[in-house]
Amino acid sequence: MANQTQRKCYRCIIVDDEALGRELIEMHLAQFAEFELVASCNSAIEAHQVLQNQSVDLLFLDIEMPVLKGTDFYQNLAHKPYVIFTTAYRDYAIEGFELDAVDYLLKPIVFSRFFKAVEKFKQRITNIHHAEPNVPTQQAPNAMFVRENRKQVRIVFENVLYVEGLKDYIKIFLCDGSHIIKSSMSAFESQLPENFARVHRSFIVNVDHISAYAHQYLELGEIEIPIGDQYREHLKNKLA
Repeated sequence: MANQTQRKCYRCIIVDDEALGRELIEMHLAQFAEFELVASCNSAIEAHQVLQNQSVDLLFLDIEMPVLKGTDFYQNLAHKPYVIFTTAYRDYAIEGFELDAVDYLLKPIVFSRFFKAVEKFKQRITNIHHAEPNVPTQQAPNAMFVRENRKQVRIVFENVLYVEGLKDYIKIFLCDGSHIIKSSMSAFESQLPENFARVHRSFIVNVDHISAYAHQYLELGEIEIPIGDQYREHLKNKLA
């Protein structure tokens, strides 16, 4: 009876584009009664959808995935759970630890190494609670970095007016300039805070800068942006 009623303490998700990779972590994780597996995702985009609706303490996050790398995904999350990176490539270790990862696991992941990483996570949680019992552990970032011309460029969210999709690229329009980066609209949208809204297949806007709107368009000062039929209701809810 005690095992059946034991409360899970830590909620986690697994993100890996390879099914075998996810299954191995699920098997290791099943050995820990205090962990609850919220979801097992095959992409960063799927993981982002889970994070929008679920409270999560820890990510087991593969780095090398198609469309969006695990490190790029984690770096730009508005609310970051703790992360243990997993990868088949040793070269990513430094990049992972620069993001304050709890640990970095090299595939194939043996249980003894997995156990050590989980213990490090639990120890970090314990240390924070003892050191800062009344201080929030995470704050929503007000900016993100994007890669442009081999540089990481800082984008402050409140300065973004809107984003336009350009096939395989997007153009980010700021109050004082613009940047063009290689990304899909969906991948970039998944990294934005809640005050951004998709209003058209090719446009995302910062709703804080909307000065007026009508049935088929909205205005950002003197800039006019079309509103797609399928996005109209969502925008109205954002502005309500």
